[in-house]
Amino acid sequence: MVSFAGTNVRAVNQTSQADDSRFILEPRRIHAAIRERIANNQRDIVEEVESALSEYDIVIVGLKQNPHVAKARRLVEAKGLTPQMLIYGSYLGKWRRRNALKMWTGWPTFPMVFVKGVLIGGASDLERLTQSGELSSLLDSNDRISSVR
Repeated sequence: MVSFAGTNVRAVNQTSQADDSRFILEPRRIHAAIRERIANNQRDIVEEVESALSEYDIVIVGLKQNPHVAKARRLVEAKGLTPQMLIYGSYLGKWRRRNALKMWTGWPTFPMVFVKGVLIGGASDLERLTQSGELSSLLDSNDRISSVR
């Protein structure tokens, strides 16, 4: 396990990927002269999301005008809950900032829906959890996954 950009990750290679890991470029394969620049790239947006995850049970991260973000919000509100909404730009703006969140989570699309600090996916994943009753179970749990910084 290595600490890089404020997050602990398991550095893996293509021949020895563990089930709980994802492919990332190992820090030893990044030249020392650019490590800090990478570690601090759009760091403020990641820290803002991390802060919200530690404070709110449901956090939806997205962008304006995205119908899937709106769908996720409606699904949560239909359960009588209020999600913390973090909206970063629109289709035409702030894509670089949002890209930092995609790189941080490994999730390729918006919205990013978090329940008690855990990324559960997007709007359709939230819909499945809602229909199966698992969302209620997750919210009833006392478990909250927080940053390992």
